Parts: sequence; C-alpha cells; structure tokens
Amino acid sequence: MRHNRVINHLGRTSSHRKALLANLAVSLIKHKRINTTLAKAKVLRTFIEPIITRTKEDSTHNRRVAFSYLKDKEAVSILFREIGPKVANRPGGYTRILKLGNRVGDNAEICMIELVDFNENMLKTSTEKKAKTTRRGRGKKSQVAAAPAQQAQAETTNTPSEDVTSNEQSSENKQE
Repeated sequence: MRHNRVINHLGRTSSHRKALLANLAVSLIKHKRINTTLAKAKVLRTFIEPIITRTKEDSTHNRRVAFSYLKDKEAVSILFREIGPKVANRPGGYTRILKLGNRVGDNAEICMIELVDFNENMLKTSTEKKAKTTRRGRGKKSQVAAAPAQQAQAETTNTPSEDVTSNEQSSENKQE
C-alpha cells in the first residue's frame, strides 16, 4: 500500500525522474513558460520553487546547490542574473499552472507552466484596472437618438455660400 507516499513517481525510475525534472526546469528557466502534462507540471513546481528561493541570496554555495539540481551552467546563470532579482520580494509562488485542455493522441491533460513575474500580459491586467461602469441601455439610446437630430439641424442652418465649409464639417461629424 502507498500510505503517506506523496511523491508522484510519474511511472519512472528515480534517476529517470531526476533527469526529466532537471530538463523541464532548465527549459522553464530559459523560455519562462513551457507546455507539458498536468502531472509533470505539478511535480516540476515542487522541484523548482525551492531552487528559485535560493536565488534570493546570490552566493557561491547557492549557485552550487542550484547547479547540482539543474546540471546546466547557462540555466544557473540566467536563474541568478534575471530571475533572482525579480522574485526577491515575493514570499513564494513563483510559478503559475494554466490548464489548456486534453492532448489529441492520448487525451492527457495539457497545461502551461510559467514563471509568474515574466508574463507581461498578466502583469498589465493586474496593474491597470478598468473603471467600473454600469450597463444601462438608456444612456446609449438617448445619445444615438440625439445625433441625427443635431445633424438635421446643422444642415438646415447652412446657407449656399457656406456650402464648401458645410461639406468639410459634415465629414468631420461623420468621423467623430
């Protein structure tokens, strides 16, 4: 029985699982987001978040510990140079998992795992909130009804000598 065995083995041996997670983590660090299965993403999150926490303090020891997990010099340098300063004030939760649906071939759940501080689209929506408006049909109807009446009044007030200027004004009204 597997009582209190919380690690997901992903159907692999220990060495294969460690290599898989190291490769997924390196890809996530280099590309800032990757698509994978939901099970792998959940295991990857528990694998990479302690490593990202170590980047808050840039020391030789922390770099060596990160390298022992990742086995990639370039990924470790990106981790400490770019990712570390951005997550310095974040208390945790460095990754986000977004479900994308099921894969066509085997119907496995596919998701996107990404680093939270590196998604510009989400950062823009969180900082710029739209003004709250109420939906009322009356305001729009009254503006639409008033616009043709104003145009009809403007056309009747023009004299023939102002014909050239009225055409310019009517084209400006249409553009507005």
